[in-house]
Amino acid sequence: MLLSCINFRYVTDVLTEEDAYEILQNGQHGKKEREKQMLRHGYPAYTTSCASLGHSDSTLKQLLKAALNDGWTRFKVKVGADLQNDTRRCRLIRDMIGPEKTLMLDASERWDVPKALAWMSKLAEFKPLWIEKPTSQNDITGHATISEALAPLGIGVAMEEQCHNRMMIKQLLHKKALQFLQIDSCRLGSVNENLSVLLMAKKFGIPVCPHAGGAGFCELVQHLIIFDYISISASLQNRMCEYVDHLHEHFKYPAVIKHASYLPPKDAGYSTEMKEESVKKYQYPDGEVWRKLLEAQDLCVQI
Repeated sequence: MLLSCINFRYVTDVLTEEDAYEILQNGQHGKKEREKQMLRHGYPAYTTSCASLGHSDSTLKQLLKAALNDGWTRFKVKVGADLQNDTRRCRLIRDMIGPEKTLMLDASERWDVPKALAWMSKLAEFKPLWIEKPTSQNDITGHATISEALAPLGIGVAMEEQCHNRMMIKQLLHKKALQFLQIDSCRLGSVNENLSVLLMAKKFGIPVCPHAGGAGFCELVQHLIIFDYISISASLQNRMCEYVDHLHEHFKYPAVIKHASYLPPKDAGYSTEMKEESVKKYQYPDGEVWRKLLEAQDLCVQI
């Protein structure tokens, strides 16, 4: 039944229906134990609440201290605007979190390939697990070049947040252009498309570490990543899911984080139903928020 939901067209050169069936059959072994583990401990998460390039050092220290007190052990930080500033901030973060905790970097497509290699050779001293989106999302060969060059430094490439279909992800996997696959539950556009990607990642032995944040992304992706662990990957090695602590108040069934881990949703459905009052308040153009904004703009034009 599950296989009938997956479109294998254009990806059978790397994942056949028979491959998928075998993966899912193997996923039955130890499934009950993994379900119990998720209910007890949840799925590991990492925080990006300290990531902004705009934070002052004092704000950064305050956010890091709060995150450490809350039990976070995995941290992602934005880089790419200024190397000297990145070096200082990464040193501050690494000094605060210590050598054992995990640090990831995110360049948000700022560099071309040579600049990515030069920049990361300088930041390698801070032992990042990965560099996320070091160059254009469309540059598959560029990511492959960066991946190969950074491997001796122990730094992986993470991406796929911007990839819009299974065919593009197939190419990234086939060209060994990434070491961490960051599915985006909204960008791929359906549970069905995400399932094909999770299965391909298993076939290639690449850990899935989803992108999340924004309005409802955490709520959406938690189902996929917990299903991946229970039924497909059967592993938590080098696996974690992004978490951003904002906008959850607008959802009837918000994601639950405990001990820096996603707890499995217990309500039926996909956890994306928004509160009626939030929908009314932010609906364009008649919601309270937009009405006030448009009125203010009209006033400015008149002045």
